[in-house]
Amino acid sequence: MHPRTSAKDAVRLEVRPAETIHQASGTIQDGEFHGRWHFAFDDYEDFYHEHFGNLRVLNDDTLDPGATWPLHPHRQNEVVTYVASGEFRHEDEHGKGGVLHQGGVQHTTVGSGMYHAEINNRPDVPMRFIQIWYMPERLNLRPSVEQREIRREERTNRWLPLVSSRLAGTLPLRADGSVLASYLEAGRSVQFPVEDGRGLYLYVLEGGPVETNGARLRALDAAQITGRGDLVTTSKKDSELLLLDVNLSKGWPTQ
Repeated sequence: MHPRTSAKDAVRLEVRPAETIHQASGTIQDGEFHGRWHFAFDDYEDFYHEHFGNLRVLNDDTLDPGATWPLHPHRQNEVVTYVASGEFRHEDEHGKGGVLHQGGVQHTTVGSGMYHAEINNRPDVPMRFIQIWYMPERLNLRPSVEQREIRREERTNRWLPLVSSRLAGTLPLRADGSVLASYLEAGRSVQFPVEDGRGLYLYVLEGGPVETNGARLRALDAAQITGRGDLVTTSKKDSELLLLDVNLSKGWPTQ
């Protein structure tokens, strides 16, 4: 990481260059996957990146045409899925889910337990999706699934809240946090407040570079942001961005 501090607003950034983020790959049903895992996950252990506040997982995974991560179990996590490209299809033991396209978002409360599958709905092109896990507000919540398609113009040159416990007009999140997206055109800027006790995780999905509070991020770079002030991000070329708001002091609930 490369820490940077803006003297003007005391916003602190720790940049994670793309080449330092763990890459994973493997064989799944009807194909293979390639992943960029930002935090410790499965057999990837990373003492320095086990979580960021109550953000536990950010996986950027691409599935081969027609490939499926078959039904597998999860418990207790709050899951957000964002479709970066292709067609994502979700199935679970209760028959919930459906197809989402680029920019679409899904929220899943895994809670007391759920089996689900992630599927590339297209037989001819890869599918890329971002899966995010937050630590839940309580244990053993009732499982649920909600999703929403998002048009590019809805997130153009603004931070559009997608899933949140704090911001209005979103899918619900049963954890203290928010997920926002932006398609930022060249030369345009967006900003978001950094609050005491909270952190932001900025990820450049594609495009760029962008400049944010003195740091330069290329495609697939990320930054952990803490402090207090305004995070101001300006795109040098058209960029797709994700921003995750987290509670830095929240951990796993005890009940």
